[in-house]
Amino acid sequence: MSETSAPSAAQLTAAQRNAVAELLRVSPVADELGRRFTRAGHELHLVGGSVRDALLGRLGDDLDFCTDAHPDQTLRVLAGWAEAIWETGREFGTIGAQRGGLRLEITTFRAESYDQVSRNPVVRYGTSLVEDLGRRDFTVNAMAVSLPEHRFTDPYGGLADLAARLIRTPATPGESFGDDPLRMLRAARFAAQLRFTVEPAVLAAMTELAADLDRITAERIRDEFTKLLCGADPVAGLRLLVDTGLADRFLPELSGLKLEIDEHAQHKDVYEHTLTVVENAVGHERADPEQHGCDFVLRMAALMHDVGKPATKAVGPDGRVSFHHHEVVGARLTKQRMKALRYPKDITAQVVTLVGLHLRFYGYGRGEWTDSAVRRYVTDAGDLLPRLHKLTRSDCTTRNRRKAAQLSADYDALEERIARIQEAEDLARVRPDLDGNAIMELLGVPAGPVIGQAWRHLKELRLERGPLDRDEAEAELLRWARERGIVD
Repeated sequence: MSETSAPSAAQLTAAQRNAVAELLRVSPVADELGRRFTRAGHELHLVGGSVRDALLGRLGDDLDFCTDAHPDQTLRVLAGWAEAIWETGREFGTIGAQRGGLRLEITTFRAESYDQVSRNPVVRYGTSLVEDLGRRDFTVNAMAVSLPEHRFTDPYGGLADLAARLIRTPATPGESFGDDPLRMLRAARFAAQLRFTVEPAVLAAMTELAADLDRITAERIRDEFTKLLCGADPVAGLRLLVDTGLADRFLPELSGLKLEIDEHAQHKDVYEHTLTVVENAVGHERADPEQHGCDFVLRMAALMHDVGKPATKAVGPDGRVSFHHHEVVGARLTKQRMKALRYPKDITAQVVTLVGLHLRFYGYGRGEWTDSAVRRYVTDAGDLLPRLHKLTRSDCTTRNRRKAAQLSADYDALEERIARIQEAEDLARVRPDLDGNAIMELLGVPAGPVIGQAWRHLKELRLERGPLDRDEAEAELLRWARERGIVD
């Protein structure tokens, strides 16, 4: 079946069987909660992503419910039953609870609107399940299972869209995205996560209303984008961002990679190359038995590794195109963009380091690297070395089989050389052969800037020459100190 063809009865039946199996797993808690709400005179329905994921056979331990009960009434139903209760979402009508290893979020029926300026929701409680489902982002998230009787409600054809792998909105796309522009980014995220196709009308609205994304906070955009990049098929989501103009609103460097190709094709399509590198990085990530889940740092570095090329493109007298020092410019642009998106400093620093180092390997195949160069490569990468290995291998996208094989063999040789030197020298903990206390004692100088300078000098020697014995290290330190007049 193609991704947009109508679902067959057999496919719908399979989806429903998945849902039943998944719901049976959580039903002891969910049904018990449903009975408590019923006894209190209220409705309770499993909704949204929980129903969608149950139908896909991938329901997790976080369950979403909606109810006609208001927060105070929900708290009374939960009292004495929930193992833990939190009210952080109370202003939006949501009460959280924990029971039997499951995290539950119970939200009062809503018929919210947005203030059209900040796009923050103005909460207005709704009166019916269908009204509540109608305000949701996509039809595949607008289905419900009533508890405890397990009655299925699907007023907007979400089950058929799920089987067709189609992203469609319950209301018109313009109304839906007008309510919350972040939903446009979420559509691209679902395309990446679930490998779904976006309906043409939804795609057109995303393009028309892309500028409305400017009204969404950087933090909300960051969170959706992170989920997109960590999806099963991030390239599909990235293409949607560029094709609709959404990327221009928060990640213009991605669209900027679409450089004009010179008539002699002296450089490859940087945009398509970048998407291939992202795809390759995902493959290396999945092939690593020690990697569990998404490696966002690796994927983001793959995405940003060439963003410095547009600013550094130059055409020489012979017509050849170059991008000198694009890794330096790219590292700076990456830092600026991730700061603007409010990524944590430690995550940003890791991505920036990988972008800055991604070209270092390409001098290795010419046989110019000394053991000192290998030590510096390992030391500069630090804990990021396994990721740098994956990024560098991912960056090889040439269609020339001979060249690709040579690059792969060269990198194999580098990794083997690193392993040999690491075994002999423990490169993971390269430090000077004298510590700070020994330096102070030998030079007769108290702690201060001079000791730091001496320490760095000895570390450079360690990288250049490998381990020194105690006498050699002391002799080198004294020579350095005499040249600077620190000792006689």
